[in-house]
Amino acid sequence: MKNMNLISLGNGFVGDLAARIKRRNVIGGALALGVVPGLSAQALRVEISGYEGRQYPVALPVFKGEAAAPQKISSIVQADLERSGIFRIVNATGVELDELSRPDLAMWRQRTAEWLNTGSIHRTADGRFDIRFRLWDIVKAEDLGGQSFVVPAADLRLAAHRIADFIYEKVTGQPGAFSTRLAYVTKSGARYTLWVADSDGENPQAALTSPEPIISPSWSPNGSQLAYVSFESRKPVVYVHEVANGRRRLVANFRGSNSAPAWSPDGQRLAVTLTRDGRSQLYTISASGGEPTRIMQSAGIDTEPAFSSDGSYIYFVSDRGGSPQVYRVLSMGGGAQRVTFQGNYNISPAISPDGTKLAYISRVSGGYRLHVMDLTSGTVTPLTSTGADESPSFAPNGQLIVYATREGGRSALMTTTLDGKIKARLSGQGGEIREPDWGPIQR
Repeated sequence: MKNMNLISLGNGFVGDLAARIKRRNVIGGALALGVVPGLSAQALRVEISGYEGRQYPVALPVFKGEAAAPQKISSIVQADLERSGIFRIVNATGVELDELSRPDLAMWRQRTAEWLNTGSIHRTADGRFDIRFRLWDIVKAEDLGGQSFVVPAADLRLAAHRIADFIYEKVTGQPGAFSTRLAYVTKSGARYTLWVADSDGENPQAALTSPEPIISPSWSPNGSQLAYVSFESRKPVVYVHEVANGRRRLVANFRGSNSAPAWSPDGQRLAVTLTRDGRSQLYTISASGGEPTRIMQSAGIDTEPAFSSDGSYIYFVSDRGGSPQVYRVLSMGGGAQRVTFQGNYNISPAISPDGTKLAYISRVSGGYRLHVMDLTSGTVTPLTSTGADESPSFAPNGQLIVYATREGGRSALMTTTLDGKIKARLSGQGGEIREPDWGPIQR
């Protein structure tokens, strides 16, 4: 749930969600802007389980000169590809090849590799690092090209993620999303923090910290801003935060509750849930603020808006049929259409970048589990067996979903493939982790 107003959705809704509301919707706050000195970054750890199906065998020898670098580029690339679940890493122990090496293709075929990445890294006179790499198709004996980067030490991980993106796209034909970022919220003691981290959970930076709640972080389409809800005024208010410099602006502070911001694909508007006229209803508002426009009149509680990939529809949660279900309405207003019919409690819609899939949380046997629906056929696939899933968000290439859950009594971020067969755990340390949102691809 991305909106505290969900607690008022019908008697059954209140009773079933009371415990979840208590621990979840007090996540957040906005007091100090920018990276917070002295805070432990609490980097996330990755554990992979459930390999099944077709995997692409790729060899990743150590980059020449890598031992002298502060980051092990080949190890970061390997972890990225493994986390996607669709790559099998071929043993390259003891081999060091640079981008100019002519590989022994027969030897790599014998090792069952179908792709081979080679590269080098060395420090330049000004203290930066020159990274170069080349990818080979072993089966076709074809040089697939490569790239080079000259970066400061702080950007070595980003360079490694971009190498993984290059390999992913050349092998699968789909763009990689390893160089993207995650936003999520933690509560540790009395401190609430909004984090921005690499897609693997590493390199987390505190964007905001406060003793008051922050909920519903949402990336702008260009990845430069985060909308979120802050309770620093003792009520939910919507802000937009510039990630690079920490500046922010107030977007919605109307009478009652202001919550659940969701960006339009063009970045010009936000869909929000407001109670200015009574019960929770959907509005759109300029990303710069101003007077909101009500989308429709509803006798029910409408909340958790999410734009379709082309901006033509807004998906949302409503109790208008007696229990919370996902609906959609034209973004300019009109009549609502019900989308989910399987189960009597469905919330937290997220739409895939290509507009063909809907991820959402459904209550099953008292637990809350991630599901995905094919919007063309209506086929629903349960993706998890955990019981406290929340806040799904698609990777910008549409190939993975990140969500928050609890395992073994601890909160964690998880990623899953769209069939639920391959999952990666990003284990958080030192606090409750909630409400992830996956940022866009930035070129």
